[in-house]
Amino acid sequence: MNGDFPELRTSRLRLRAWRAEDLTPFAELNADPEVSEHLLGPITRAMSDSLVERIARHFEREGFGLWAVEAPSVANFIGMVGISVPGFTAPFTPCVEVGWRLARRFWGHGFASEAAQAALAFGFENVGLVEIVAMTVPDNTRSQAVMLRLGMTRDPADDFEHPLVPAGHRLAQHVLYRLSKDA
Repeated sequence: MNGDFPELRTSRLRLRAWRAEDLTPFAELNADPEVSEHLLGPITRAMSDSLVERIARHFEREGFGLWAVEAPSVANFIGMVGISVPGFTAPFTPCVEVGWRLARRFWGHGFASEAAQAALAFGFENVGLVEIVAMTVPDNTRSQAVMLRLGMTRDPADDFEHPLVPAGHRLAQHVLYRLSKDA
């Protein structure tokens, strides 16, 4: 599980390789209905563990991905943040997406923005990306606020129906934000 993940640090956070002891708190946050409100719902422990395995394979394949995040003075694991290649086709793919998922008790402390800024810097400076996107449902104003704090912009013409969400589902419509290296 540890693999050869590059480690990132901010003033308060450490974005690091996943550890076996992260699996239980990650499964707990994935089972939280509030955390998964704008996703397709809570997931089981087996699905959560499988997600971590896919994250590790993504790091091996791409050299980047979704890091486990710890706040050393606060908690050993608060969630995941990073950049990844989406596993679906849409008008804006291929692309790299920045994303985050934190345990609810760590919301509202600026952790998502701080960690995402580090992941964006890694993507632009180390990976050589020229653009990174972010996406969510229109009702997820908390995530959209993070996207705006990161300097991302939205063109409503880019909004899309997510191909992995059933047609007509309340979460099918997504908004797309973009950030270029030059910005």
